[in-house]
Amino acid sequence: MELIDRPWLKSYDPDVPPTLDYDKIPLFTFLDRAAHKWPKRKAIIFKNWSITYGKLKMQSEIFAANLKAQGVRRGDRVAMMLPNLPQTIIALWGVLRAGAVVVMTNPLYMETEIVHQFNDAGVRHCITLDLLWPKLSKLRDSIPVEKFFITTIGEGLKFPLNVLYKLQQKKSGSSPSIPFDGKSILPFKDLTKGRERYTDERVDPEDTALLQYTGGTTGVAKGCVLTHFNISANMQQCHAMMHTLGKKRETFLGILPYFHIYGLTVCLAWPTSIGATLAPFPRYVPLDVLKGIDKLKPTVFPGAPSVYISLLQQKDIDKYDLKSIEVCVSGSAPMPVEYMEQFQARSGGSSITEGYGLTEASPVTHFNPLLGLSKNGSIGLPFPDTDAKIVDMDVGGEPLPAGKRGELVIRGPQVMKGYYNRPDATADVLRNGWLYTGDIATMDEEGYFYIVDRKKDLIISGGYNIYPREIDEVLHAHPKVKEAVSVGIPHASRGEIVKAFVVTQPGEELTRGDVIAYCREKLANYKVPRQVEFRTELPKTMVGKVLRRALRDEEKANIDLKKKKKKSKENSTQNCA
Repeated sequence: MELIDRPWLKSYDPDVPPTLDYDKIPLFTFLDRAAHKWPKRKAIIFKNWSITYGKLKMQSEIFAANLKAQGVRRGDRVAMMLPNLPQTIIALWGVLRAGAVVVMTNPLYMETEIVHQFNDAGVRHCITLDLLWPKLSKLRDSIPVEKFFITTIGEGLKFPLNVLYKLQQKKSGSSPSIPFDGKSILPFKDLTKGRERYTDERVDPEDTALLQYTGGTTGVAKGCVLTHFNISANMQQCHAMMHTLGKKRETFLGILPYFHIYGLTVCLAWPTSIGATLAPFPRYVPLDVLKGIDKLKPTVFPGAPSVYISLLQQKDIDKYDLKSIEVCVSGSAPMPVEYMEQFQARSGGSSITEGYGLTEASPVTHFNPLLGLSKNGSIGLPFPDTDAKIVDMDVGGEPLPAGKRGELVIRGPQVMKGYYNRPDATADVLRNGWLYTGDIATMDEEGYFYIVDRKKDLIISGGYNIYPREIDEVLHAHPKVKEAVSVGIPHASRGEIVKAFVVTQPGEELTRGDVIAYCREKLANYKVPRQVEFRTELPKTMVGKVLRRALRDEEKANIDLKKKKKKSKENSTQNCA
């Protein structure tokens, strides 16, 4: 294997080893070990419902046995289209224990996105929520799903909240009628009943655990093949790098969606491996989160900058005690220093530690030290057994010296096997054992890495990855649109938001509201443009390609100019005073 310089090892905390002796075991073994070590410890707390680790293990075994009885075979693809609920956690461990492959599906997906993902993965079974059934029922002839297992939020509650939830649903008219037939449409709760328990552990650590879908520059989602070992190795790396956690009982706030690889690993799988209590939130409502922190006293809060910033903007934040939080794990975008300091002050000095990852790496590859030097704006140091280097963006190959800008490439045990059924796309990103991330970065003399730009046109808004060409294709399909292009522009709390530049057909008229309404019909909400600008033409190269970067740079320059004018005005006011 190629030898490279690893200056980051000298910057590790003293307790972090440079290499690990990995347990090569099926992923659910970590649940079994937690249940053996802490059988009576609370594994999940959700509203007025809870379950211990001992009972969670048993429930996952019953779930796996019932899946087998329903015809789920080893290697079958099972889609889980659910928000963060206790049922999501039980189902995840049950599906993996049964030897099937989990296909996590964003509940916000629109019909075209669901059809593509389910067909591409070959999904035979789907576990979902009653509120999503109206969307899925219309697609039955377009997707390969043979059986649907449907749950409700109320099934994750105890009396009297479960009864009150049903009454509220009926009163609001939001309770869809599910045509259970005992054959292809079945209640989720049927999978949780009975005495038979499936404990066959012949799952190979190199078997696929997840087909985790990520977008592409063409807008076509690709399934990352992540094995049991890929994910479990990343959990063990997390444990080594975040070595102060797990020495006592931890409680993890489950704000990040479990259907996203960041939320799945950092908010669900890894906390389970250290016997932490999980506190899932089905959707992000800032006031509910503040109340939850005050009540549940979580010690670890994985999130994104947009989450922490939005909490700081709540006018009643001082009413809630946030001092239980000891560690915030921040990812998806850089955390502005001023907001980091504000949140630390509000939470009694909790550390906000930034890291980096991507779906293709299960996902975490870099993290700032918990006890050592944490550099603002840096994604930190590579994990143990994770090599990283900066290479020339055009030719790749040999590492560039410290301080030079280039593409970040990575290798390690957490890196995916490839994209499902896409050998060409796999060959583009996996070269000679290295994962080419498409992110432009630098490394300093001490081995800290910094993301400075993106080679691709990826937009990251509120932690979501958005691929602009997908939006462009939707805009181009509008009969009144002649040309269109979308870009990410800086935003104070979300990192970036989508802005669309539109040229209408001659003689046609469109409004901002028209464009946004049209996009809402075709795209998940987080992909819908928040700003629309109409132009007579778009900047292009000599061969007619739209200069997306020129528009992005123009927007950034306008924002910088506004900030400069505002600061100048404030200074002028102070001088007058």
